[in-house]
Amino acid sequence: MPELPEVEVVRAGLAPAAIGSLITAVSVFDERALTRHPAGAADFVARLEGRTFTAAERRGKFLWLPVDAGDAALIAHLGMSGQMLLRTPDAAAERHERVRIHLEHPVHGELAVVFSDQRTFGSLAVDALVSDGGSLIPSQVAHIARDPIDPEFDDEAFRGSLRRRGSAIKRVLLDQGVISGIGNIYADESLWAARIHPETPASALSTQAVRRLLAEVRAVLVKALAEGGTSFDAQYVNVNGQAGYFAHSLNAYGRGGQPCPRCGGDVRREAFMNRSSHYCPRCQRRR
Repeated sequence: MPELPEVEVVRAGLAPAAIGSLITAVSVFDERALTRHPAGAADFVARLEGRTFTAAERRGKFLWLPVDAGDAALIAHLGMSGQMLLRTPDAAAERHERVRIHLEHPVHGELAVVFSDQRTFGSLAVDALVSDGGSLIPSQVAHIARDPIDPEFDDEAFRGSLRRRGSAIKRVLLDQGVISGIGNIYADESLWAARIHPETPASALSTQAVRRLLAEVRAVLVKALAEGGTSFDAQYVNVNGQAGYFAHSLNAYGRGGQPCPRCGGDVRREAFMNRSSHYCPRCQRRR
């Protein structure tokens, strides 16, 4: 599933084309792409056509494009395989195209934003904006915590939250209500970098260890952003259809049975929450 770096790469790619663009037409080819919009396709289209995108925002794994009245936004969650692609208006349909939004930008001219999704776990919606500490966010994002590269992220509140949680630190890192944007890949990479065993109880981490973990989380996310995110197959791409290359920089995730780049011990792969966890038992010792 695309995590914070991948979604931020998509948001940053959409921004210059979407901001200031008039929405001239919307075509919904598969209503499974609107599971977050229960009012249906006709309502989705009516609430977008004739409006203008004013910004491109993100929190955690959600991105959204507010429209000119300031009361709503087009919100997207990419799910497992969702893609937001920029295309020319007459471009041939993508193989798994679900929605196409035609735009007219005052500088770039006519464009199309295509939502393509092979597995149909992603979704678009037009959602009301609600107040969140001085800013406006979609109501569907209100329960999502700020992410660690958000300037408003509260390190002290995060440390306090960990002290109250006895569950494994990796499980907490994946809890989007505590800290958003981190999925399986970047949790494994951050814990490896911080030398913390993924099953360590969150409440057992010292203040120093939490600070080290946050620093490594941020370093991993920033590096992944610089490298365009992580692509293992053609399902995650940026708005131009290009894959990210952070997969070449992974130290733990996907390296089960291979030597740890730091100590040379074997990286272990274990089942975790219907997925896999990767860590080095030699230099990420459980204390």
